[in-house]
Amino acid sequence: MEAPPVTMMPVTGGTINMMEYLLQGSVLDQSLESLLHRLRGLCDNMETETFLDHEMVFLLKGQQASPFVLRARRSMDKSGMPWHLRYLGQPEIGDKNRHALVRNCVDIATSDNLTDFLMEMGFRMDHEFVAKGHVFRKGIMKIVVYKIFRILMPGNTESIEPLSLSYLVELSVVAPAGQDIVSDDMRNFAEQLKPLVHLEKIDPKRLM
Repeated sequence: MEAPPVTMMPVTGGTINMMEYLLQGSVLDQSLESLLHRLRGLCDNMETETFLDHEMVFLLKGQQASPFVLRARRSMDKSGMPWHLRYLGQPEIGDKNRHALVRNCVDIATSDNLTDFLMEMGFRMDHEFVAKGHVFRKGIMKIVVYKIFRILMPGNTESIEPLSLSYLVELSVVAPAGQDIVSDDMRNFAEQLKPLVHLEKIDPKRLM
């Protein structure tokens, strides 16, 4: 999957704190084409971008209660694309005025030896999966519709099976901290996708 769009701004006195604003939902396989048709009509790119990615989730356990988590992702269908390393912070879900889940986000392109580097740093791979789907764009918003595949044999991305009979749908924006107004635009866009899919601010802790 392509890296989320990054806003280019001059850095003075520190690193820009980028945040990901996120709404999530799901749609059954039989409703996929209807949703894609709706998105083609609403989004900027009439032709759908597709992706086939392999993602590995690495953990580093320390003194803290929760391990440090990094995600390494590479494209399987586009040659020459760099690996991407992604860090996602804890979601800020307490503010009821925000219509989207908000969390810190760092996404960087890396060299091909990323996984070896992480292992040398003391990380261990927790799990891996293959993601296959479609990408749409509406202004600074990115809409991703994808299916997750379980890898049956560790390290063998040719041996996979669908994890469920549905597709995940994610509406996201990556922007500097304090741009909470983007969640209003996201909510308005999500309303246009009903009743095909209901995109919500989901607390990951509810799923654990």
